[in-house]
This record gives sequence, structure tokens and C-alpha cells, in this order.
Amino acid sequence: MSACGCDSVCAAPPPDPRYRRALWIALVLNAAMFGVELVSSFAAQSVSLLADAIDFLGDAGNYGVALFVLGLAPVWRSRTALWKGWLMVGYGVFVLGKSAWQWRVGIVPEPVIMGWVSLAALAVNVGVAALLYVYRSGDAQARSVWLCSRNDALGNLAVLVAAGGVWATARGWPDIAVALVLAGLALTSGRSVIRQARQELRRS
Repeated sequence: MSACGCDSVCAAPPPDPRYRRALWIALVLNAAMFGVELVSSFAAQSVSLLADAIDFLGDAGNYGVALFVLGLAPVWRSRTALWKGWLMVGYGVFVLGKSAWQWRVGIVPEPVIMGWVSLAALAVNVGVAALLYVYRSGDAQARSVWLCSRNDALGNLAVLVAAGGVWATARGWPDIAVALVLAGLALTSGRSVIRQARQELRRS
């Protein structure tokens, strides 16, 4: 018979050391790419690149939180996932507002910087997503980590498309359109994580 009555108060099993190592790698890479993309977004005056940079920062924090809660009881992992889901939604709302401002100002970004930086970011995110792929079907906490990694890779591809669109049209609307796509990814993924976390909390 179990020594405790429910998963919400029992200690969690020891975390998989391979998963912990993958999270550390993801944390370091995302923090580094945040710095690269932040500087590049101002140099290129690109809202989609800025959105991707902020996403890198959020994901670095996401991986840090994931490392912190690895050894905690399931209920705390679910609560953390719920908090992160709302952060993802908040990020999406921020990008929507920034995109509206960029459209009003009418800035045309620099496509060459956008293209090269998004290629580097794509390489990083594909590697991170591959590291975390096997853990994508875990609890809400693991799911939120996987969704962030997947969204990052999709976001980098979208910024590449935006760079091509800006280069071809000499206009800023492709940059804004991709920023809106990134906002949509954040909103839908955040909603998914919030829903799963709430279901887990109701069962705990």
C-alpha cells in the first residue's frame, strides 16, 4: 500500500537525468539567442524578429522553471504549467499590440539581417526540439516545454518568410503578418497548456 494518499502530496519520482541535461542545453542556447536576436531586431527594425527574441527570453525562463520543478510533486508541476500558459497568452497579446504600432508607424525592416539571424535561430531551435521530442507526451509541464520548442522552430521559418517578403516588396507588411502568426501560435499554445493544467489540477 502506498505511504501517501494522493499524487498531489507525494514526492515525485527522481527526474530523468537525460531530460534534465536536455533542459540545461535548451536554457543556455535560448538565453544566447535572445541576446543575438534582440540586438538584431533593433538593427533590422523588425517586429517579427523582436517577437522571436522575446520568445527566446520567455523560453529560457521556461526551461529554468522546468528544471526547478522537475523534482516537485505533480500538483506543483501542473500549477507551474498553468502559470506558463498564461504567460504564453500574455506574450501573444503583447505581439499583437506591437504589430499594431509597427503598422501605424510604417517602418520597413532590413530583410538581410532578418534572414541570416532567423537561419541561425532555426538551427538552434530544431536542435532543441529534437532533444525534447521524446518528452512531448508527458504532463502539462513537459507539454508546455515541448510546445515552446516547436513554436520557436515554426516562428523562425515564419521570420524567414517575412524576410523574403520584405525583400521582394520593400514593404513592412510581411514582417507584421508573420508577427501576427507568432502571436496566434502563442495564444493557441497557451490555451492548450492552460486547459491541460486545469484538468490535471482537478484530478489531483
